[in-house]
Amino acid sequence: MPNIKSAVKRVQLAKQRTLKNASLRSSLRTAIKRFEEALATDPASAKPSLGKAVRSLDKAAVKGIIHKNAAARKKSRLNRKFNKAVG
Repeated sequence: MPNIKSAVKRVQLAKQRTLKNASLRSSLRTAIKRFEEALATDPASAKPSLGKAVRSLDKAAVKGIIHKNAAARKKSRLNRKFNKAVG
């Protein structure tokens, strides 16, 4: 544990950020998983869950949880899966 007051605060903030980032990353993974499950069961009705997954990816990219290019790559792959299953 650091002795300097500002360093103690930084450690506390880092813990808070880590917890928040882990929560957001988890919800992102859940949204993607729900889309893939919906796609497997009924491809025609997977459109709303695709929108939620894309929205989660965009939010994560804006907040710095994942890199913007990683978000774009994941969105592209999800859209390709959807189009392949529906089309």
